[in-house]
Parts: sequence; structure tokens; C-alpha cells
Amino acid sequence: MKTKLFSILAASALAFTACTSTDPVVGPGEKGEAKLIGNITKDMVLDANTEYTMTGAVYVKDGVTLTIPAGTVIKALDGGTDVYLMVERGGKIMANGTAAKPIVFTSAAAKPKEGDWGGVLINGKAPLSGEAGKVTENNAEIGEAYKYGGSVVDDNSGILNYVRIEYTGARISDEKEHNGLTLNGVGNKTTLSNIYLAYGDDDAIEFFGGSVNASNILVVNCTDDMFDFTEGYSGTVKNVYGIREEGYLPVTVDPRGIEADGNMDGKAPSHVNQSNFKVDGITIINNAPGLGANLTMHDVFKIRRGAKATITNAFVKFGPKTNVLDATGAVVVDLVDYTDRNGTAAAGTSIEYTIDKANNLDKAKLNTIPGTSATAKDGLKGADTGVFSWTGYKF
Repeated sequence: MKTKLFSILAASALAFTACTSTDPVVGPGEKGEAKLIGNITKDMVLDANTEYTMTGAVYVKDGVTLTIPAGTVIKALDGGTDVYLMVERGGKIMANGTAAKPIVFTSAAAKPKEGDWGGVLINGKAPLSGEAGKVTENNAEIGEAYKYGGSVVDDNSGILNYVRIEYTGARISDEKEHNGLTLNGVGNKTTLSNIYLAYGDDDAIEFFGGSVNASNILVVNCTDDMFDFTEGYSGTVKNVYGIREEGYLPVTVDPRGIEADGNMDGKAPSHVNQSNFKVDGITIINNAPGLGANLTMHDVFKIRRGAKATITNAFVKFGPKTNVLDATGAVVVDLVDYTDRNGTAAAGTSIEYTIDKANNLDKAKLNTIPGTSATAKDGLKGADTGVFSWTGYKF
């Protein structure tokens, strides 16, 4: 109990504008050390010269701003679903790193792995899909106490810029799991740019409704979907790159490059304001081997359940050990799939893409429906990898 009380005080004390030898949250060492856990109820400014450890869930409460300076490192105790950072509806996170000094969220484990902790979650007040004439609010997957959604299209939850988030994705249940970055009803005054998501045990990034725009996102080795959209997402995503490396084998039963639903899991086909979003400049690379039930890319682009997507400048490549055909020669991978038993993609959905035709990728299925399109074009380059030099990732 004493440890818990100490940690809560560390997280919800006055803003960290500086750390001195008398500060109770600063430990020994060249860099100060502090624990974060519990509710942040007053504006807080962290110190880039302090190494923070999240020992449990941290909540930025309504009306409160958490400021994280460039170069700050926050490590999460290997606690699975119980360790995460949530910005509640009405709260703000100002995490404005730089290319030279990115902000890092990582695992504190000696041997970090995917699923070590829960990731970063932001709840906003922007619209979701829902019943006509009503303002929709939903519960975050961590519990009913944490609502998101509303009617504020231009809601502002702060800034994530030059931020690295890794070893996330702890599973809450068979049906619910943390992602690397979870965006729940986040509005378009929020800034999301230059984000590196690596080694997540579910989706790298998921947009649950909202109108926030995002750019320059690099995803490396997530076990499920690289980019996931649902519940009425209506923003624009630019210059994003997802890769599953050759040696990376842990995946879910249906890993995808993009997965998009119009409403909540297709359970509400009559809802209005279903997902209608744009992606401009996307690269999907799958180099991991897999066959049969162990496919490492079930669909490259899966648009379904009322979602409308406009995807331009897409580039797709599979590695030499990635299987598009099974042992009998049958095609087992969809390049594009607009079908689903719980509802198809919305009319007007379109994808323009270039593929590297090696390794049978040109044989992958195109499951389109009337009123939609998937168009092969020559020379599309996808994402500009030059903007990711700050991550140190070797393309």
C-alpha cells in the first residue's frame, strides 16, 4: 500500500518543471527516476531529464493537460493490461518531440516483447457512427467509466509529434485488446504526426470514429492489423508505411494491412455517419512467411460493413517467403476485399495501387462489388520513407 500511495502522489503532484534532490519522486542516478500511476488531476509538465516508469494505469482527467517535453522516455512496467496511458475525454496530451529528440514510450522489461503493456489511448468528443438524430457515445474497451464520442468535430486532445510507442497490445479479453495507439472519437484539432509504432500484440493504430487527421506513421511488426478504422472515422491519413519483417511470425488469425468497418463490428448497419475516410500515400510490405492457418497477411485491404474508403498512391510488396498460394496452388490471399457476411463496403469505395508482381502477388484476389473499384496503376510509390529517418529504421 505504501508503494502504491507513493506512486499515485508522484503522478498527480504539481507539474514537474524541475527535479531537485528534495523531490520525493526523483531517485538516484545520472538521470532522475519517477513512477507514474493513477489520476493526473492538475496540469503536469514532465522533465526530459527524468526517466519515468508507469507502474499501472495513468489517467489524464477532464480539463487537465499533460505536457511531455522532447526527449522524454517513459517506460511501462511489464504489467500487461493494467499498464497504459489514457487521456480522458476533455483532457490533453502535449507530446511534441523533435526528430533529434523524440518522445519514447517503451517497455521496462529487461527483454521487452509485444504485449508488455497497454499502449496510449486518447478519448475525444468527436462524432461516431450511431442512430440518426442522436449524439453517440461509446465505452472505451478498458471499461464503461471511460466514455468517448460526442458532437465536437474540431475537438482538440493535444499533440503527438515525433513519438515512438513500442511493445504494446496487451489483451483485455478474446474480443478486446489494447493497440499501440488507440484513438477514440478524437477530433480534427488534435495533431498526430511522425509516429513510430513497433512490436504491438494487436493493431498498431486504431481509429474508433472521430475526425482526427494523421500523417507520417511508421508501423513495424504488429501481430494483427497495421491500420484499423471503425465506428464512423471521417479523417484523412497521409504518408503511412507498414511492414512485417521476415523473421516476425506471431500474428492473429486474420492480420491485415488496412481493416475498415463502417460501424461497430457490423452490428449496426442502419447507423448513420459510418466510416468515410481517405488514405493518401501508403506502403504495405509483408516479408514474413506463412501458410494455411498461419497466413501473415490475410488481406492487404479489407473494407467492409458500411465503410467507404478512398485510398490513393498505394504500393504493396510481398517477400520471397510470403505465400500467396497454398500447397495446391490455390490463391489464399486477398489484395482487396470489399465483402463480409456482416456487410460490404459502401458504394464509392476506391483504391488505386501498384504492386510488386514478384512472389505471385499479382495472383492475389480482388473481391470488389458493384459501385466500388480497385485499380492497378503503374509507378505509384506509396509512402515517402525519407520522413522516417528520425526513427533509425533501416528500410
